Amino acid sequence: MSAQGVWCPLCAVKIVHRHLLHDGQIRETTELLLAPGQVGFLNGWGIFTTLRVAEGVLFAFDRHYQRMQRDAARLRVPFHFSPSELEATLLSLVDANRAFNATLRVAMVRNRGGLFEAPQLTRDVDLIAFTADLTAWHESVKLSYVPHGRYAAWPYAGTKLTSWAHNLTWYEQAHEDGFDEVILLNEHAQVSECTSANIFIIQGKNVWTPPVQSSGCLPGVTRAILLEEIRLSGLNIAERELTPSDLEQSDQVFITSTTRDLIPVLEIDHQPLPQQRLALKRLQDAFHAYRLRYIVAHRRHKEVLAV
Repeated sequence: MSAQGVWCPLCAVKIVHRHLLHDGQIRETTELLLAPGQVGFLNGWGIFTTLRVAEGVLFAFDRHYQRMQRDAARLRVPFHFSPSELEATLLSLVDANRAFNATLRVAMVRNRGGLFEAPQLTRDVDLIAFTADLTAWHESVKLSYVPHGRYAAWPYAGTKLTSWAHNLTWYEQAHEDGFDEVILLNEHAQVSECTSANIFIIQGKNVWTPPVQSSGCLPGVTRAILLEEIRLSGLNIAERELTPSDLEQSDQVFITSTTRDLIPVLEIDHQPLPQQRLALKRLQDAFHAYRLRYIVAHRRHKEVLAV
């Protein structure tokens, strides 16, 4: 496998780079490292996050770390890394793959528990991470609704757990139907999120996104930065319960994620949406400026990034 990865048209992502991280060690992706009896892999018992590597910096690492720590506690997944230990470990993978502008996926998968367990397991949890090239997303997206895609009252709603097959199934079906993503509605027919993105609308001077508690959406890192860090005159960014009619009557709908940043929505179920891009452009510029400031504040030594 080349360091540049291989294009996978179905999932719109590059296949992982040559090296991966497995419990603190840099290994080849071709090595056989897992055992069938590791319960986390058979049952989806683990947590994960996806980070953007920008100029060798793990962008918003502190926010990703806090969410992983919270989700691990909710799912009883052992989590023993300090922020500095985990960041240093992940950066060793970035350096090994020379993936200084890339996507990084990290997961912590539980090994013990449940009704079936392999013998001779020496670790309670496996830390696994890999990098891949940045995805060349479209400049806009077409979405479709999925009723009952989220259950807001579920105790684990908003947890980024490795049991992800339902999201992948919806995502795959969306592409077969000619869409880029889907909007998952909760049990109250309210807007929750997409399979791997949060959703926002712009109505006049207000920028709204569904609340975590009542919608069942994941508290995305890009979403949190917009809510907590971005301040623009004349725009109010806040949470509010949203319905499909709110989306259809807004000035602009857009989605956010670590790998996508902010992308406008062109249509939902083949119905075109208004495209008043001025406010969205201000938000995009402000977010990119925030990321640049973060990179500057956390920049690594130039010799580390030298080719």
